[in-house]
Amino acid sequence: KLIKEASRIAKEQKKAVEEKKDEPRKEMGFISVSIGNGVGEIFRELGVDYLIEGGQTMNPSTDDMLKAIDQVNAETIFILPNNKNIILAANQAKDLVEDKEIIVIPTKTVPQGITAIINFVPDADAKSNEETMLDEIKNVKTGQVTYAVRDTHIDDKEIHQGDIMGIGDAGILSVGQDIAETTLEMLEQLVDDDSELISLYYGQDVTEEEADAFTQEVEKLYPDIDVDVHCGGQPIYYYVLAVE
Repeated sequence: KLIKEASRIAKEQKKAVEEKKDEPRKEMGFISVSIGNGVGEIFRELGVDYLIEGGQTMNPSTDDMLKAIDQVNAETIFILPNNKNIILAANQAKDLVEDKEIIVIPTKTVPQGITAIINFVPDADAKSNEETMLDEIKNVKTGQVTYAVRDTHIDDKEIHQGDIMGIGDAGILSVGQDIAETTLEMLEQLVDDDSELISLYYGQDVTEEEADAFTQEVEKLYPDIDVDVHCGGQPIYYYVLAVE
């Protein structure tokens, strides 16, 4: 089902690109790396021109970046890598392109990418937009909840295969057996007195009912903070979340 859906999205993307090729070149465009169908839809709605499928096990190459750049009909193209392991490939692609200006916004997570593009102002110039986006992504604390594939010892934590891990921007924040409990324990370390918004993106292994029940728990614990929940549809990560 997921492969079918990905194939449908790829066909739609190709068709949209072909149609845009005949249009006059626009001033600014966006390429973003996505990790799931739901996340991809969110980026599309926010105005991303071209999505590259990525994720923990499939990091796009410099070549993938160059192909994407070729497909976007814009003078200046912002790239949102949304993963620290992809920033290098994006910068290498930037150095190889001569007919367009490429600006890499070094987003390390999907929530940072979403924050960056939400703060894009079409009427402002590329430099101002770059500065704004770089400032705004600093205000986003992110967490990702996944499982351990083997026994290991990281950040003074003993981790066993199958354990649930809550990973923050700087390392592992929580380890446990229960997805919701481990996520809440991680969230506790990300939320502070200045926090105004918690955004949750639930993955393909979490049902809508589970995500709704979990969201209600978060709302009870943090009644003064807005909580947004979205179907991210990402593999491997049960939840990807942001605190702003």
